Amino acid sequence: MSPIVWVLIGLAAIVVLAVIAVLFAYFQLWFQAILSGARVSLLSIVAMRFRKVNPQVIVINKIRLVKAGIHNIETDDLEGHYLAGGNVGNVVSAVIAASNANIDLDWGIATAIDLAGRDILDAVNTSVNPKVIDCPNPTLGRPTIDAVAKDGIQLKARARVTVRTNLSRLVGGATEETVVARVGEGIVSSIGSAESHKKVLENPDAISKAVIGRGLDAGTAYEILSIDIADVDVGDNIGAKLQEDQAQADTKVAQALAEKRRAMAVAQEQEFRAEEQKNRALVVLAEAEVPKAMAEAFRSGNLGVMDYYRMKNINADTSMRDSIADDSKQG
Repeated sequence: MSPIVWVLIGLAAIVVLAVIAVLFAYFQLWFQAILSGARVSLLSIVAMRFRKVNPQVIVINKIRLVKAGIHNIETDDLEGHYLAGGNVGNVVSAVIAASNANIDLDWGIATAIDLAGRDILDAVNTSVNPKVIDCPNPTLGRPTIDAVAKDGIQLKARARVTVRTNLSRLVGGATEETVVARVGEGIVSSIGSAESHKKVLENPDAISKAVIGRGLDAGTAYEILSIDIADVDVGDNIGAKLQEDQAQADTKVAQALAEKRRAMAVAQEQEFRAEEQKNRALVVLAEAEVPKAMAEAFRSGNLGVMDYYRMKNINADTSMRDSIADDSKQG
């Protein structure tokens, strides 16, 4: 035989061995499925590889479903969710957990929840074992919910909300943050409607009853089971502080009005002084016209020398009387 024939025989042997190795791996999965009672054909396992589906993931999870007594989920359902980018193992675990807890969880709903980015296994676990949510969330930096009763006293409250997942509303339902916000709003409203802070301290359960009766879980992915007031502390006297602030504000307003009136009075005084100066100037101008008028009267013959001297005597007498009057006032 020529060397070329031996080379071809060697290549054929390698190909046959590779095919046998691959088929052996698939045969292992098929044989495992047969022993477990899962109906997965060898041809289907081989075809998964060509569809770029991990056959081990599909077969193992199919075996898990069969062993859990769930026979209505077919291999094509598992492959479809795998190709859609979902977490097949997580969804299968959630379906098995829901089945064991007698919770009706349809495969379509479970895959939709998983593809929506929600942790379906955690949702089922929360549905079976309710969890407690702190209100407010301490990680957000607010340790208490602050509210003011009608008597003006501030109360600082902390609540614990017990919820379980509502699987039917998990897709599109609001998250924990919405539940915490609604509960906080309900607590603030309940405390604010109380006539006295003492009534709240005496019966904090009244807050829980009032809040839980409002249906705060509507439109959320959770069902509120209970709202428990963990702690209520007395804060500041907000009413007194508001009155004090109001009094200070009124004082500032009154001071501003007084300053305004003072400024107006000063401005008016300045106006009067300016008017006085103006009138003085007019008087000076008028007095400056007197000598001119007298000179004209002398020239026209309307004023004689004796008339002028009599006028001077009258002015002198007037000045003397004014001087005597001033001396008598000072004495």
